[in-house]
Amino acid sequence: MAPTNRTRLSQTLMVLAAVAAAMPLSAAEHMAAAHASIQAADASRHVNALADDAFEGREGGSRGGRAAGTYIVAALEKLGLQPAGDNGGFYQNFGAMRNILALVPGSDPALAHELVVVGAHYDHVGYGTASNSYGPTGYIHNGADDNASGVAGLLELAEALGHLPSRPRRPLLIAFWDGEEKGLLGSYHFLRVRPAVLAAYAPVFSVNLDMIGRLRGERLEVYGSRTAAGLRMACLEANARANLELVFDWEITDDSDHYPFIAAKIPTVMFHTGLHDQYHRPSDDTHLVNFSGIEPVTRLVLDFVTAIADDPRPSRPFRGQCRTESAATRRGLEMPAAETVTSGPRPRWGIGTRGDACEPEAPIVVRVTTGSPMAKGGVLLGDRIVAIDGMPLADQPDMLAKLAAAGDHIEIDVDRKGRRLRLAVNAGATALEISP
Repeated sequence: MAPTNRTRLSQTLMVLAAVAAAMPLSAAEHMAAAHASIQAADASRHVNALADDAFEGREGGSRGGRAAGTYIVAALEKLGLQPAGDNGGFYQNFGAMRNILALVPGSDPALAHELVVVGAHYDHVGYGTASNSYGPTGYIHNGADDNASGVAGLLELAEALGHLPSRPRRPLLIAFWDGEEKGLLGSYHFLRVRPAVLAAYAPVFSVNLDMIGRLRGERLEVYGSRTAAGLRMACLEANARANLELVFDWEITDDSDHYPFIAAKIPTVMFHTGLHDQYHRPSDDTHLVNFSGIEPVTRLVLDFVTAIADDPRPSRPFRGQCRTESAATRRGLEMPAAETVTSGPRPRWGIGTRGDACEPEAPIVVRVTTGSPMAKGGVLLGDRIVAIDGMPLADQPDMLAKLAAAGDHIEIDVDRKGRRLRLAVNAGATALEISP
């Protein structure tokens, strides 16, 4: 019997599907698949499991904490990741507690020993005590946000890495820390005593995920961006798809697993969606977690981590000045400058900037002359200029040179709260204002 038109169409579609399946995916398509694999539903499944009463608040060294570790190891085995703990397993034991370590080997032999550590603590405070809970104590503290959310994000990140077309140049260590709530014990132990399988590796960068389950108003806090030059810009680039509002906090305190790495002079960034009234209380439960918000945070972390691990340049040196910087330092650097009053021709662009030694390629706007081209183009105080006519900047003098050489119509890229915006600016005068 001759094939019908419907049969012919079906056969054609099958052939096209087979051809498409045989064609290799581009790097962009692989990255899109990696992003798509990060799902709120999967994050919800992990958080609901880890924050169940059956784990009794996951206190480090307790039966609930050990049961949570068993759950995480089962998830890693399902993903096919390489164990990096003691004796060929995933666990790194210390006392009654256990870090859980998995390795993604690097692809570049020249960088094979440079380890990028991505971690999240999986313990919480159990039933709570007067020293670790804001009460009431004696009830299970499930720690859905602190830090089942970070563990869920890290498991989603580990799965996403499997969708990349090739392994990053540098090896990645996926680390689940125990004993964080008892004094950052797991991360300190790892830095003192690494498993034999990791003896040839030196940590050169660290990322910490702690409490990423309460995204509100698309606001993501970033700690440690001053521990090496250029990290704010790296966060800006990683945020291109997620488009979150990034709040860069300069304070460095010993309140999570980023701190031991900073104390060891290893550049480190922590991502965090902020404290809340349920912090260290029995009420930190799953119904309050913003599962859909874990998606963009984890996708940003994926782009950030792969960029750091794939960077062919030498690893970023630790910037010791970060230990003396604070919120007051940031306010001083970003403080607006007074407008300059002139009797001659008005400034060509009408902008004043201040250089930042940690981020020289992103001068800070500290003055915008009223009615000037920059003001009319939408430039605001606090913006950071990162490109002119699509050309990135080397530093503030380079910015001034580019503005001096530009025609009357330019496009200016600014970093505004971690989001990159492109603004059209039209000049109407000839004198260039020199920035302070």
